[in-house]
Amino acid sequence: MARHPALERRLGHRFQDPALLTQALTHRAFGSPNYERLEFLGDSVLGCAITELLFRKHPELPEGKLSRMRAGLIREESLARIARELELSQFLRLDESTANNKGAERPSILADALEAIYGAVFLDQGYAAAREVITRTFGTALSQLDPSAEEKDPKTRLQEYLHAKRRAAPQYRVVSTSGVKQDLVFEVECAVSDLRLVARGSGSSRQRAEQQAAANLLKQIEP
Repeated sequence: MARHPALERRLGHRFQDPALLTQALTHRAFGSPNYERLEFLGDSVLGCAITELLFRKHPELPEGKLSRMRAGLIREESLARIARELELSQFLRLDESTANNKGAERPSILADALEAIYGAVFLDQGYAAAREVITRTFGTALSQLDPSAEEKDPKTRLQEYLHAKRRAAPQYRVVSTSGVKQDLVFEVECAVSDLRLVARGSGSSRQRAEQQAAANLLKQIEP
């Protein structure tokens, strides 16, 4: 089984079973075994590790605040950003159709593969090893985290901004869907008629696409 030494160095983990890493990098459309089951496992491992790290780092914070901070750290956009820092796209195993549709840069695929890697590390050498890799890869995000800041999703921020300006609420509509049933991509348009502004976003669910569209529209109006 081929190894991925460059990626292992970035992760700070050398796999005893390199087949686990290969599986974590394999998209479902490429073949089997793929990252789906590892992503399921890695999602829980990540949630546990981030919860522990926040709990130990911020003993003064209440449960509600810790929950919001955790949600901000492990959302799809945050995971995709870390995957890009690791240059994960160059290691992904994608079928021709997904690759031609820029699947290697799709946030949902990057986030799923990253979670699958955490699951693979857990199976390879246990929770302590997975926590170490998560701590390493989340280093910048954890160090820049501001407990005093209220983390609000883009749709909420846009809604509050427009309300404060006494503008009409944003309108969302699905422009298109693409991909196969198990790997749909939604494209959503967000429009603010009062300001004559329109932005689009895409994601693996309508909700994620709406959040991305709202974030892109905020870029047009926020200083």
